[in-house]
Amino acid sequence: MWFKNIFLYRLPADLAISAATLEEKLSRQPLQPCGGLDKQSRGWVSPQGNGPFVHALNRQLLIAMGVEQKLLPAAIINQFAKDRIAELEAQQGHRVGRKEIKEIKERITDELLPRAFAHRRTTFVWIDPVNGWLVVDAASPAKADEVLELLGKTLDDLPLKLLHTRLSPVAAMTGWLAAGDAPPGFTIDRELELRSIDEGKATVRYVRHDLEGDEIRAHIAAGKSATRLGMTWNDKISFVLTEQLQIKRLAFLDILKEEAESEAETTEELFDIDFTLMTGELARLLADLVEALGGENLQQA
Repeated sequence: MWFKNIFLYRLPADLAISAATLEEKLSRQPLQPCGGLDKQSRGWVSPQGNGPFVHALNRQLLIAMGVEQKLLPAAIINQFAKDRIAELEAQQGHRVGRKEIKEIKERITDELLPRAFAHRRTTFVWIDPVNGWLVVDAASPAKADEVLELLGKTLDDLPLKLLHTRLSPVAAMTGWLAAGDAPPGFTIDRELELRSIDEGKATVRYVRHDLEGDEIRAHIAAGKSATRLGMTWNDKISFVLTEQLQIKRLAFLDILKEEAESEAETTEELFDIDFTLMTGELARLLADLVEALGGENLQQA
């Protein structure tokens, strides 16, 4: 349940939704298994695998979107189509046209879908009414948008806003590297991407590489800017900050997880402790990160 990648959104200041109300709304759109000809189904699931749709603890809310998707690779469809086309061409004595090939593939897809295996995945959403955050644990914008679309339909349109800071991540990260100094509470790790602003978009990437030498400053002096930077917050959480203000590859210090495991006696208790530790630490990290980026730019929000 520990988040790995996060997209940040601002909740409306006047949003007032209780766990009970959210539970009632989510329960109207539960995940349903794919029907015979359905390629995909989306809906809400219990964050703990069973139980309520909303996990509420210490004024923090956790919900989860489930997606069931039929696994029908294009290679399988193409193989069946190839055999079907060969049979038709042998019977008719001439080549099958493009339009007919497309129709054959569509028919084969309809025939195979009911027999295809279904894969399920879950995307978690943390709602923090105390600090005004909605946080989606997603690795790509498409996955985050998928959750927001269903959430908007479930809650009759939820006007979320992306976080905007006074300093852009690119300007801030480039400035930290040029000065050789991270903001208070943070350290710079050994991962970096630098990109030129000209048409060529020349890019240099460093992985597990010392970033304190003159080589980095020379790239910056030549016009390159930081677009991804590995960082650690308070020796507790490491992550990669991107130019779009996404937080990638979150990694929580093992001692945090060990602390949770040592205190929990049941899986339910462990889930609660994990959620409490994660949300508490992430809330403080986000506050410090916004401050390091010059504070929130409310005019753009």
